[in-house]
Amino acid sequence: MLADMDFEQRYRAVVTRDARFDGAFVLAVRTTGIYCRPSCPARTPKPTNVEFFPTSAAAHLAGYRACKRCLPEAVPGSPEWNLRSDTAARAMRLIADGVVEREGVPGLAARLGYTTRHLNRLLSAELGAGPLALARAHRAQTARELLVSTELPVAEIAFASGFGSIRQFNDTIAEVFDRTPAQLRASGLHHRGTGAATLQLSLPIREPFDVAGVFAWLAARAVPGMETASPDSYGRTLALPGGPGSFDVRAEPGRLRLTARLSRLEDVTPLLYRVRRLFDADADPVGIDAALSQVPELADSVAATPGIRLPGAVDPHEMAFRALIGQQISVAAARTQLRRLTEALGARLPVPDEAGRDRLFPTAAAIAEAGRSVLVGPRQRIENIIAIAERLAGGELDLGFADDPDEQRRRLLAQPGIGEWTADYLAMRVLGHPDILPVGDVALRTGAKRLGLPDRPATLRDWGRTVSPWRSYASLHLWRASATKELR
Repeated sequence: MLADMDFEQRYRAVVTRDARFDGAFVLAVRTTGIYCRPSCPARTPKPTNVEFFPTSAAAHLAGYRACKRCLPEAVPGSPEWNLRSDTAARAMRLIADGVVEREGVPGLAARLGYTTRHLNRLLSAELGAGPLALARAHRAQTARELLVSTELPVAEIAFASGFGSIRQFNDTIAEVFDRTPAQLRASGLHHRGTGAATLQLSLPIREPFDVAGVFAWLAARAVPGMETASPDSYGRTLALPGGPGSFDVRAEPGRLRLTARLSRLEDVTPLLYRVRRLFDADADPVGIDAALSQVPELADSVAATPGIRLPGAVDPHEMAFRALIGQQISVAAARTQLRRLTEALGARLPVPDEAGRDRLFPTAAAIAEAGRSVLVGPRQRIENIIAIAERLAGGELDLGFADDPDEQRRRLLAQPGIGEWTADYLAMRVLGHPDILPVGDVALRTGAKRLGLPDRPATLRDWGRTVSPWRSYASLHLWRASATKELR
C-alpha cells in the first residue's frame, strides 16, 4: 500500500517519473521551496534536498509552493482513500465532498465519531495537516480548476470553492501557487457556459481507462428521464446540497470533460467529488492490472480491458434502492422498475436540462410514502423496501460515502430483506471498496466458470483471497466474462 512506501521507494518513483503516484504523495525541494508531483519533468533533485508529504496541505503548512511546471494540484486524487478505511481515509472522503464547508470541522468530527481536538490531532499525525488545512488545500484545487476552465467572475469562484472571503481566497492562491488569481486565469483554456451556473470542467484521470466498459455499464442501467448514455458519454440529474443539478461527461485522453448545471455554484465541490467516484477516476489502474494479470485465468481479460473501473454512486440512498430493486432480477427488469418508480415519485425539475432530463431519483421519504403503489414483485420484498425507505427517511438507518465498511455491513445485514449480496454490492458501489467478491451473484459465478475458475461459492471465495486486495476488480472481469462468449 502507498502508506507503507519508505523514502527510497518514493524517491525511486520520482527518479523514474512514475505518473502512477501523482496525487498519492508530493515531493518538496528544500533548495527551491516548491513541491511537485512525482512525475515532474524538471531535473531530479538530490535525495538530501527532498522531503515527502502525504498531502499538498502538509506541504503548504511547511512553507512550500506548488510547482508552476508540473501543476501538482491538477492530478487525480490518491487511490489510498479507497484502499484504506481508517479514520484518516474516511475524513479525506468527507472533506472532498465539502462537509467542512457545509458543516464545519465540528460537523466533520461528529460524522466520524470524534471530538474536534482529537480529530485534529489524528489527522495532523497521519496526514501532516489538520482538517482545516486539508479543506483549505482542497478549496485551492477547486479554485484553480474554476479559474483556468471557466469565465466565472473571480468573486464567484472564491465563494463557490468554499472560501469565506475574497481576501482569504487571494491569500491562499498566492501562498499555494505563487500567482494571483488573474495570473492563474491567464494560463488556462476557458469555456463559456450557457447559463450563470453552467460550467465546463476537466477532471484528470489515471490511464489506462476502460472507456467502453464504464460507459457500457452505466448505459445498461440508465433510467430514462433521469439518465442518458451512449458508448462515449453519460449524463444525469441529481440532488445536491444546494438544490437539483445535472451533468454530462465525455472521456478524453487523460481526462473527463464535465459539463455541469448547478442550482448553486457552491455545489461544484460535492459534484466534482461524486463524478470522480462514479467513474472511479482515482483508481490505480497500472497497479491493479499488474496484479490481476499475474493470475493465469484473468490474464486475457486484463489484456483485453486495461484500466477496468469500478463504477461508483452519486447518491448512497439511491444506490441502496437500486440494489434492493435489482435483487434476483435482470438488469433490464430492474431498469424498468426504476423507470416506473422515478416517473411516479421522482421530483420534476422546474425546467428540463439540455438533454431533456426532467426527473430526480425519488427520495427515501417519497418511496416510504407511496412506493407500495408503484413497486411490483413479491409482497414481502416490497414491504422490506418500504421499511428500509422509512428507516432511511427517518434517520434510523444511514448510508454514506465515508462509512466504516465493517460497520456499514453490520447495519445493512441487520435489516430484513438485505442479504450478503446487497451488502457486498453497496460496499463496492457506495464505498468504492476494492476488495469485495460477491460469490452469491449468479452472473459472477458464470463468469468464473467460463474462465476456468471454481464456480461454487465456498471454493470461489477461497480463490478470491489470492487476488486480494483487488477482489472487486477481479469481480468486474468475471462479470465481463459472463456477458462475453469469447474474450478478444
